[in-house]
Amino acid sequence: MEAWHKTVERASWGTFADIRNTFNSADKAGEFVVFDVGAGYRIIAVVHFNRNKVFLRHVYAHAEYDDWNEQQRKRSRK
Repeated sequence: MEAWHKTVERASWGTFADIRNTFNSADKAGEFVVFDVGAGYRIIAVVHFNRNKVFLRHVYAHAEYDDWNEQQRKRSRK
């Protein structure tokens, strides 16, 4: 996670495609960006491109992420 943090601090992203150029495993989940940071963890963040800010919302182990992701899918169907 420290390497992820250092990379994000140096980044200047304008679009999700820019994030994918830096982290090719990044995914979108609604308004969130999901980063697979290894060691069994995922970071859920909100990226404000206009402010060049990344806000961490959650850090989950993969099993916890699966539960969170299922909840997000259910919300988007409503």
